[in-house]
Amino acid sequence: QVQLAESGGGLVQPGGSLRLSCAASGFAFSTYIMSWYRQAQGKERELVATIGDPGGFTDYADSVKGRFTISRDNTKSMVYLQMSSLKPDDTAVYYCRAHRWPDDYWGQGTPVTVSS
Repeated sequence: QVQLAESGGGLVQPGGSLRLSCAASGFAFSTYIMSWYRQAQGKERELVATIGDPGGFTDYADSVKGRFTISRDNTKSMVYLQMSSLKPDDTAVYYCRAHRWPDDYWGQGTPVTVSS
């Protein structure tokens, strides 16, 4: 059974940091592209960051470049999103996605709130 379980979200003050984790199971993790998406209330889901298999390329949305870092540990089937210099606009539910055509798996999301 495929599972993606995000954790690490919460309330943080502007300028603070959080590290999101996504634990994967039930598929050949190292062969999948892993991504983080987010969806703010009332807005469409957007791509935040992507990391290739087995960890070659990375790509980021312009809005998070220089502040967020995506990484993966294929030995643990984990993907991470280190977020720093957080802004109120980063408030959203963050989702983990694993994709390799034709497979497309999503987690349930973890909420991040940036507020003073």
